[in-house]
Amino acid sequence: MKKALYFITLLSVVFTYAQTESTDSSNTYKKRVLESTEVDYLMSYYEQDGTHASVTGGIGNERLTDITPTFIVAIPLNADNVLTVDAGISAYTSASSSNLDPFDSSGASGGEYEDDKKATGVTGTPWVASSGASAQDVWGTVNASFSHSSDDRNTIWTANVGFAAEYDYVSAGFGGGFTKLFNEKNTEVGVKGQVYLDTWSPKYPTELDSYNEAGQNLNNGFFSNIDILDQSGTIIDKNGPIVWSPFNTTLIQDKARNTYSLSFSFSQILNKNAQISLFFDVVQQEGWLANPMQRVYFADRANYYVGNAGSISNYTTPANTDVFQLADDIERLPSSRFKIPIGARFNYYINETFSIRTYYRYYMDNWGVNSHTANIELPIKLGLGKFTIYPNYRFYNQTAADYFAPYETHVSTSEFYTSDYDLSEFNSHQYGLGLKYYDAFNKFKIFKFGLKTFDVKYSVYNRSDGLNASIISTAFKFVLD
Repeated sequence: MKKALYFITLLSVVFTYAQTESTDSSNTYKKRVLESTEVDYLMSYYEQDGTHASVTGGIGNERLTDITPTFIVAIPLNADNVLTVDAGISAYTSASSSNLDPFDSSGASGGEYEDDKKATGVTGTPWVASSGASAQDVWGTVNASFSHSSDDRNTIWTANVGFAAEYDYVSAGFGGGFTKLFNEKNTEVGVKGQVYLDTWSPKYPTELDSYNEAGQNLNNGFFSNIDILDQSGTIIDKNGPIVWSPFNTTLIQDKARNTYSLSFSFSQILNKNAQISLFFDVVQQEGWLANPMQRVYFADRANYYVGNAGSISNYTTPANTDVFQLADDIERLPSSRFKIPIGARFNYYINETFSIRTYYRYYMDNWGVNSHTANIELPIKLGLGKFTIYPNYRFYNQTAADYFAPYETHVSTSEFYTSDYDLSEFNSHQYGLGLKYYDAFNKFKIFKFGLKTFDVKYSVYNRSDGLNASIISTAFKFVLD
């Protein structure tokens, strides 16, 4: 959801393509779908902080930063067809993800142990970022879409294909859509289908991975030179009857995670001032839907630690800088999820200076999550109309998933469990202010490209569980002269 937040905010500044008139090869006039090549360059910087890191079982540092540059190029192939290609990356650093291996900065190997590596004195903490490989990553994506419009521009067919990859998964997607306009283009209906076929390259908490690699023997590999402490801070006898072991040593077996969606939309111009749009989606997900990086701790199992015994009493606070609790298991969730979002938009033109844009969505799924989203934006044109400012506000709330519980409150008899606060009950507020510049004549030039629009937006986000974030995003649209 965190990534969804800043990508939705970033993409909200992409604009609709211009339509002008030109001629085709038969010398008859036809309204072109796109007059000339357009290039959008988008960039965002996002940062967040919080205290409920899911990688460390629902407590810990959630500090994250992300930079996301994206290019979108729309090319008119002829009067009817447009090819659009977009490519982007997301380069992020994450304190939470870094603690997949919280012992890395002390010399531990994070699941690929070496028998001669000495790990005496190893410490870790959920409150300080480690320097492991998962501390930062680059997510990359490339997508291509093709659209064909009928001669009367009342029928539009689209097809798309895309690919994305990052540290622990790859994704391939494809889809298509159909749009029909009626009533002198005052009424529009559409349907779109999309398929994403993802494959995990799973990364696990280092203690669970290393335990299996060592043949489930605490005297081998990674654990051979590490003292393990019980709740009282006493070093346990690794050969004794009571020792730490994961609750479940079976990790991911089905590495697929597939998503199938079908979307329906309806838009109606009510009069010269008002427009309403309705949408309805059905989404089915299958495969391994849990995140193998995320730890879970059980209330009905004994706790074991690595690090400084004196910090165990402060484990759940930032005062703990040198002890880490060994996981009981990874997050486990059902292999199927069905989602239904239903929503509406209503836009109203008040006068040449003011207009209003509103949005509402209701969401439900078979995991027990129900949510409401409401958004309002007030564009205000300034001066001669080249500049528009648009303050906006977004409210969101949701119920908790049936399988969520905070740190150390799950019980091991449950079939499914997670301590990811994205699946908890919470509400959030987002406040933003944007500025858009529009020049119909594209007077500012870079080589053969004229600047048509420039958009910059800043938003702050506050969540009731203590997660706070901010994002600044920019978008430039250039048109080939």
